[in-house]
Amino acid sequence: MKPDSTSEARRTGPMQARWAGAVALLGAALLAGCATSTEVKVDSLAKPNAESALSYELHNKNPLVADDSLRYKEAAGYVKTALSGKGMYEAPPGVKPDIVVDLDYGVGPPVSRRETVSEPVYITLPGQIRTERVQVGTDSQGRPIYQTITVQDPPTTEFAGFREYQITVTVYEKYLKLSARENAPAVEGRPPNEVWTIDVTSEGESRDLRKKLPVLVAASIEYIGKDSQGQKTIRIKDTDSDVAFVKKGM
Repeated sequence: MKPDSTSEARRTGPMQARWAGAVALLGAALLAGCATSTEVKVDSLAKPNAESALSYELHNKNPLVADDSLRYKEAAGYVKTALSGKGMYEAPPGVKPDIVVDLDYGVGPPVSRRETVSEPVYITLPGQIRTERVQVGTDSQGRPIYQTITVQDPPTTEFAGFREYQITVTVYEKYLKLSARENAPAVEGRPPNEVWTIDVTSEGESRDLRKKLPVLVAASIEYIGKDSQGQKTIRIKDTDSDVAFVKKGM
């Protein structure tokens, strides 16, 4: 007796659909893993016509990093590239720049907090039990002898939902601050007026500032010489064009 094609389709159809869905989810996860996305917060202030100041002199405001260190030179290179993206240029020696840009960056102290984690739950379902008529031999006349046996299909895995639980994580704030001030002497002990400022921050479990610094600098490009009208939260991928531009350098 041949297997009923209709019942076979009923058995394999849902299974194929489940596996197709699993393959699609896996493919989406692999594609998402190709580029890391970072949540970045940007807050900027600027005076009117701040963008008209084009030439600058860059100053190191991080007391923990020496001006001649490779670490600072790398960060300064990223910032100079970002400023060039807004038409700005470093004033050559002997030429008075329009503004002085102070560069400060670093990693804040560790902060512990509780987070809710959600993860998928899968269950294994036993395979369907069915009967099959198979040939087990032949008689003395050479005619086939059949026997009905019971078989079980392989088990299948199904998505059953999500479970949530809380964990304690330690995060670090990576920060970048650019502050542009008028290139003028102090008056009556008061420092020169600020022309524009940008504060960029990003939180994460990693303390690796060097890896995230190009992302922080790239996030600042749009807000150089502009007022963000409050803090903005944006997401930037490591593969975004602004990040590639910053990494490429001058």
